[in-house]
Amino acid sequence: MAKLSRFRPCIDLHGGVVKQIVGSSIDASSDAGKTNFVSDRTPEYYAQLYAQDGLRGGHVIKLGPGNDQAALAALAAAPGRMQLGGGVNPDNARAWLDAGAAQVIVTSYVFHSGQIDFDALKRLTAVCRPEELVLDLSCRRRGGAYYVVTDLWRNFTECRLDRELLDRLSDCCCEFLIHAVDVEGKCAGPDRELLELLCDASHRPCVYAGGIRNFADIELIDRIGQGKIAYTIGSALDIFGGSLSYKEVVEHARRQDQA
Repeated sequence: MAKLSRFRPCIDLHGGVVKQIVGSSIDASSDAGKTNFVSDRTPEYYAQLYAQDGLRGGHVIKLGPGNDQAALAALAAAPGRMQLGGGVNPDNARAWLDAGAAQVIVTSYVFHSGQIDFDALKRLTAVCRPEELVLDLSCRRRGGAYYVVTDLWRNFTECRLDRELLDRLSDCCCEFLIHAVDVEGKCAGPDRELLELLCDASHRPCVYAGGIRNFADIELIDRIGQGKIAYTIGSALDIFGGSLSYKEVVEHARRQDQA
């Protein structure tokens, strides 16, 4: 597997359009919750931009129905460079990989009735090698701990995000994608406690998303993560209507990757 970038760019799709949405406000209908940005650029534009800048391991996320064609177009524009998430299951995972996804990202399929469904996970790993699979353990805080949330981040599971859970799942995937849903899309700073938990508890690389707004936040992730935590930035970037320079983030990440 090619070396992945520390900075992981994103293409979030809702209704077939590239958007930035506050994660905790997403619903399953065609009408999103709080939308920070709606792009007039195509998914292919962003995929080609990321490829031209040498970035690997970004993700195309389908937020609800009506996004398949947009996702396919993005993957075709940068084959083998981006991950694909949203509605992935054993019946379609291989098709998404064949369509150009470097890895598939899975959450809801392996969680049923609030628990990990190990039979479902076994069916998934029968068609995806560990290097082809990313497990999304995006979480929200409840009662002083973090719990995995599923179904567009609306439903709490009973699975507490801790060392035991990460250890149980680490053999079947190449990395974990973890959105701090309570701060995602709000540009109010990352969740420091969650970052510390990930650095301490995970033996697999982790990709953190949520709240990043400036280079001080990136440096905080570098310091806490000790080089083990990659990061995704969405609404804060100038290519998504924010003030943080995408080009400067790319240059910073390039220096990190070469260090």
